[in-house]
Amino acid sequence: MEVIAIGEMLAEIMRPKVDMPLYQPSEFIGPFPSGAPTIFADQVVRLRHSAAIVGAVGNDDFGKCILERLQSDGVTTRYVKVVDELATGVAFVAYFSDGSRRFIFHFGNSAAGCLPDSEGVDLSGTEFIHICGCTLSAGGRMQQECYKLVERASSVGVKISFDPNLRPELLSDANAVRRICEPVLRTAYVVSTGRYEAFAITGADDEDEACNKLLGMGIQVVAMKLGERGCRIYSQSSVIEAPPFKVDVVDPTGAGDCFDAAIVVGLIEGMPLEDLARLANACGALATTRLGPMEGAFWREDVERFLREGVAP
Repeated sequence: MEVIAIGEMLAEIMRPKVDMPLYQPSEFIGPFPSGAPTIFADQVVRLRHSAAIVGAVGNDDFGKCILERLQSDGVTTRYVKVVDELATGVAFVAYFSDGSRRFIFHFGNSAAGCLPDSEGVDLSGTEFIHICGCTLSAGGRMQQECYKLVERASSVGVKISFDPNLRPELLSDANAVRRICEPVLRTAYVVSTGRYEAFAITGADDEDEACNKLLGMGIQVVAMKLGERGCRIYSQSSVIEAPPFKVDVVDPTGAGDCFDAAIVVGLIEGMPLEDLARLANACGALATTRLGPMEGAFWREDVERFLREGVAP
């Protein structure tokens, strides 16, 4: 596989409209396949590159939902462990008119944390391993298998992609953030990050300062996600800024993961930074136009049409 992602595989159950709190009895829709590394792997494949996911699901209908979607799109699932003793991890989510989201995770005591031994992952021909901060923050086996895979991949020349997409409650503890991220940051080739994660990692309070500190660690490319402002790509030799695409936002979950996937695909293809940034912004924008965290991962042909015409499929 060109790209391998490792981490949580979840089913997502969501409120169908905004301003429907999770504590009130009302309707839900789903299940939708979810989990940051899972969404990432699916978008890589839909951009016409090969990808595998290392993870675990329960031997239940939610696990079946996730596996059938990934397999139908062409994501390799040979490294997915099916667990009989625990249920598939679940995330419940509600959206609000101020742009905020509220999650309830049934994650800790679920199959999601039962990752297979990453020593069994074949790295032949692999160009990138993708790691997510939310996976690292789960601790336990999930964290340790990520660290093990990063160390082994780095030792054989496989590049590391990292998104420190940590939960807001963890970002308040900067020391914990740095401790969790350090084993990945010291070998990462590309970091795709939001502003506040970058500030937490580096101790900076300015976007340029934070990204330059990351470059100073030896990271070759930093992709700063700026939301409605688009993105900024920093390399060891240049900085470019790309404007956003205007779309009607339906569901923002998964947009950052689709952005990450496009960054990695662009690097594999040797794209100029300007083209890479436009591809990533396009994938991130399109991801928000469909209800469901993975439903906005579009195929390459649709993304390229959007880049030409500016009209979402």
